[in-house]
Amino acid sequence: MSALMFRHATPDDVDRCFAIETSAYEGDEAATREKIATRIDQYPQGFLILQADDQLIGFINSGCAHEVVMSDEAFKELVGHDPRAPNVVIMSVVLDPAHQGRGHASRLMACFVEQMRAAGKATIHLMCKDRHVGLYEKMGYTYVRPSASDHGGMAWHEMVMVL
Repeated sequence: MSALMFRHATPDDVDRCFAIETSAYEGDEAATREKIATRIDQYPQGFLILQADDQLIGFINSGCAHEVVMSDEAFKELVGHDPRAPNVVIMSVVLDPAHQGRGHASRLMACFVEQMRAAGKATIHLMCKDRHVGLYEKMGYTYVRPSASDHGGMAWHEMVMVL
């Protein structure tokens, strides 16, 4: 197995993160380069990078809110984000397709959850496609409801983990 390392994102990671985001997400569901840069700039402690043998292969990025509205598109640009807020909202969980299927997403999520727990956060929220609901349930998330969001023209499901 490759040597894995977790760290927070820096501005130098923007291009590689954008490349992974656009290779792993379909059509309009991928975040723009500008959104990724904003997320790294405004909340690096909520932007966790996974490296394998010194290569950035995946990441989770998030923001924090006092009131969570999963269909709020402006929040994806961190409008309304407050790093002191108790609720974490994950915007992307993404791995380079060449590194998928090896358990890296679970490792990345476990590290992220521990960091958010250590930071005193109360909940972690995310949206996923139907095919990922079971995966997130295995990671400890609870199904909430079908989402009102039609981000990227797709159907989404809201999930939550109480820390």
